[in-house]
Amino acid sequence: MAKQQVKQLKTEFLPVALDVSAELSSLFKKTAVSSDNEIVIFPGFCDVHVHFREPGFCYKETIKTGSAAAAHGGYTTVCTMPNLNPVPDSADNLAPQLEAIKADAGVSVVPYGAITVGQKGEALADFEAMAADVVAFSDDGRGVQSETMMREAMMRAKALGKLIVAHCEDNTLLRGGYIHDGAYAKAHGHKGICSESEWGPIKRDLALAKETGCGYHVCHISCKESVALIREAKKNGVNVTCETAPHYLLLDENDLQEDGRFKMNPPLRSKEDKEALLEGLLDGTVDMIATDHAPHSAEEKARGLQNSAFGIVGLETAFSLLYTGLVKPGVLTLDKLLDLLCVNPRKRFNLPFNGYTVWDLSAKETINPDKFLSMGRATPFAGEAVFGQCLKTVCDGKTVFEIG
Repeated sequence: MAKQQVKQLKTEFLPVALDVSAELSSLFKKTAVSSDNEIVIFPGFCDVHVHFREPGFCYKETIKTGSAAAAHGGYTTVCTMPNLNPVPDSADNLAPQLEAIKADAGVSVVPYGAITVGQKGEALADFEAMAADVVAFSDDGRGVQSETMMREAMMRAKALGKLIVAHCEDNTLLRGGYIHDGAYAKAHGHKGICSESEWGPIKRDLALAKETGCGYHVCHISCKESVALIREAKKNGVNVTCETAPHYLLLDENDLQEDGRFKMNPPLRSKEDKEALLEGLLDGTVDMIATDHAPHSAEEKARGLQNSAFGIVGLETAFSLLYTGLVKPGVLTLDKLLDLLCVNPRKRFNLPFNGYTVWDLSAKETINPDKFLSMGRATPFAGEAVFGQCLKTVCDGKTVFEIG
């Protein structure tokens, strides 16, 4: 057999009983390798922000297809957002999702409970009845507009030892916008979404988190003001963490095209915003990277920037994009990327290490949505050349993805 270069990073997080050498030996027997291959074992990635669409919207994605996509991307734990039908705002409404997870999940799938009934912002959901079965509480997809409602939610969540995970969006500032209110929108006659619609609610919630002592996590931050606010809050002892997504780190409004696969919420913002997010990764302000994997049907994403549904898929491309775009150029170290994808989310959300994933970092591929295991195909990275191929993913001792 040709000589292999095998590296093990962060292996202290692998299960103690795992026989790494035996697993690799078995893998090598099935996978053609050459002397310049770089095969690496990582602990399974963890994504605290995905949309698997079941129950209610199975034509977009299901627990089965979403978890298959996760395994293909090296993820062994994902947390599913509550914009479903029924909305998981009570034990009864959470039950259908738990049943689907038990029946069809290929990786560890942990749901969120909603903050408000029906995600309508009018009354708090039944936190107590759901607490044992959910990772945290979120109304992701909708911002909690009422300061009073958010304060009460934080107090209830704190009493249960749970995080409030916030989609921060001020509806009064949206004004029909659907991409960033910047140069591209002005040049092409599009309605823009201002950055204050994101950072305004973050500023409000940081004050509430300081007041209540609740653990607070901010979803998918996209602008420089959000980074600055969270950095300052951390310095002042607020119990806050945040995430951003690969597309906000690798793209900006200058990369927009008149195509629905470039439409997500929050939108791609300015180059200065992207640079601030990268700085936040490096100084620890941004704690983790989540994909906000949000599949839609092909028809829903074929209506251009204005009329397509918000959301793109990301589980199957996240690592290779980040490795190619940030690690190989020297922006991040590989260990730092693993902290962002695996270690930090598990620590913050109290999620155990439950498997590992094997990658060939020397493999070069072109992103082809037709090869996705997700039902969603919309990605702004289609056709991009990337390094890194997932060879195998093992979750709780079971092989959940293997190439070929």
